[in-house]
Amino acid sequence: MYYIGLMSGSSADAIDTAIVEFNKKATLKFYREYPIDNKLKNQIQLINQKSLADFAALDNQLGHKFADAVNEILKEANIDPNQIIAIGTHGQTVLHSPDAKNGTSIQISDPNVICAKTGITTVSDFRRMDMAFGGQGAPLASAFHEYQFKNDDKSIVILNIGGFANLTLLPSNKSEIIGFDTGPGNTMLDAWIKKNKNYEYDKDGLWAASGKTNSELLKQLLTDSYFSSKIPKSTGREYFNLNWLDANLKKLNKKISNEDIQATLMELSATTIADAVMKYASKFSEVIICGGGVKNASLIKTIEKLLKDFKITTTSDYGLSPDCIEAVTFAWLAKTRMENQPSNIPTVTGATQKAILGGIYSPIKTN
Repeated sequence: MYYIGLMSGSSADAIDTAIVEFNKKATLKFYREYPIDNKLKNQIQLINQKSLADFAALDNQLGHKFADAVNEILKEANIDPNQIIAIGTHGQTVLHSPDAKNGTSIQISDPNVICAKTGITTVSDFRRMDMAFGGQGAPLASAFHEYQFKNDDKSIVILNIGGFANLTLLPSNKSEIIGFDTGPGNTMLDAWIKKNKNYEYDKDGLWAASGKTNSELLKQLLTDSYFSSKIPKSTGREYFNLNWLDANLKKLNKKISNEDIQATLMELSATTIADAVMKYASKFSEVIICGGGVKNASLIKTIEKLLKDFKITTTSDYGLSPDCIEAVTFAWLAKTRMENQPSNIPTVTGATQKAILGGIYSPIKTN
């Protein structure tokens, strides 16, 4: 029997879809990334400028899109839907604002539609129960990182680089596990190249590599209070975006080439990651990287240079592709919900207590 995990990150470029078996550890049985077309991607990225009716329509549309991903992967893998215990769907984040007066986090892709269209129990809305107990609702992957990667013989850092970068610190002893967003991962790089070259992303970081880091701009960006703020903390596109970059460029008031800005944004991601590792995990021995950022060769090379005293590996060295980790995480979160087990880590999210995360949507079984 299996679980399915569904994830679309801040780049909104694909639905990561994983079929997972759980014994003592997660085993990936099948994985696909189903592309989100540019028209739908633009709707997602502009939804905060649209009406409530548009919001509801997009929620429904994404529900169908996510359900189609499930049905397609089952067909490709030749697995009967009755072999799936539950689907865990993260959905598509359209708002993550944990520090606002009425903080919340909203993900869309209607789970009612997913359940109805697949005939499979669907678990969703994982973040807000943690937030109801005072947490950030993020990062949630830390609990899965503990389940899958914790090693009693060595202290390791799991570094996930998606649109944003986050760390999970897994000490070998019984010390507290902590995790948090370090800041931008790929999001600013993607946004800047989209604006200037109309590319969806900087392949292999080649455009960034063609420029030179502007030390004055880097220094200006690093003055942002988020980077020095206390943990637990998490962030999103509501904070780090082109408006944020433009405001910093205006403060600097200096002519900088577009490729040098891209190089500086890459250095910002690498520097804030490395600074966080050195601040909280200087005595750890290994950094294990996952997420789409693994494909940015220039970014990884820069991180390796900054963290030269650490062994740098990827989750591939431990049996799971870096691309699939977040989808597998939500399969695992569905499993914990179906077993009525808590799946947040209060020292990571800041919640006042452990909590059972996710709402369950169940079909009527006819056989």
